[in-house]
Amino acid sequence: MIRYYKKIDQKVIELEKEEDATWINISPPFAQGELEGFAESFDFPLDFLTDSLDIDERSRYEREENANLILFNTPLLNEDMKENEALYYTAPIGIILVVDKIVTVTSRENPIIDKFLENKVKNFKPGDAKLFVLQLFEQNVFRFLDCLKKLNLKRNLIERELYNSSRNKELQQLLRIEKSLVYFVNSLSANELLKMKMKRTDLLNIRELEYHADLFEDVLIDNSQALEMSNVHTNILGGTMETYASIVSNNMNAFINRLTIITITLMVPTLVYSFFGMNMPIPGQQSEYLYLWVIFFSIVFVAGLLIFMTRNRRF
Repeated sequence: MIRYYKKIDQKVIELEKEEDATWINISPPFAQGELEGFAESFDFPLDFLTDSLDIDERSRYEREENANLILFNTPLLNEDMKENEALYYTAPIGIILVVDKIVTVTSRENPIIDKFLENKVKNFKPGDAKLFVLQLFEQNVFRFLDCLKKLNLKRNLIERELYNSSRNKELQQLLRIEKSLVYFVNSLSANELLKMKMKRTDLLNIRELEYHADLFEDVLIDNSQALEMSNVHTNILGGTMETYASIVSNNMNAFINRLTIITITLMVPTLVYSFFGMNMPIPGQQSEYLYLWVIFFSIVFVAGLLIFMTRNRRF
């Protein structure tokens, strides 16, 4: 689906004609031949569109005679509730800079694009393509930081649950968070390399524009901060998983140790009673108090064994 937009009176208005639009947003579903026709009309490779729709594409930019492509990854909430899937994954946003328009391409509904459509971004001017690209970078970093805060909060809540239980559900949720953080680290690293390369080559021609250059510097700093946070959260989560595995192992060893001691303790009176249950003559078996002596000696043996285990810290 190809939609055309222009900002009029501080509002983003959808238009019917391509000629009057300054921003074109492309997202599924598509009619047959729609992408091919669009690429041909603006005279740029079809790969610019298809690569932007490929969820596995890495961040990069490409130059062509009539257009430039910028690809960067953004976090999306995973609507698949399977226990082995990450809570968040990353997908690319494609930006195609043509002569007098900016084209954004996404493979599915994207909250960053929605913020621009809902006019929630300060000083948003779709007619200023350079500023629009920088604002997309900025909002993308803010989205990463927001998702990182949510993941960290969820991790803390799960850790509290783990102190009181050892269910697989909490461990599976931690695994989903860990997968999300892996996606974030890889995407933020690729995004940072892309932005550094764009700054070095001055792809947007903003070196002489003070406001744009300062905004780009801020985006680079925020991206580095998000990457550092992702690495820190990944390390903390990895340490948490290892620590919890050690705790579970220690608890299991302690449980088996107690169970072994209880088994040995119960074996003593069983052994005593088995002697008196044999079909052979036993001294004093005619005494009416014999069973009391058996109980007494069993209690003495068990008490002695428990005292021995306690003093030797076996129990």
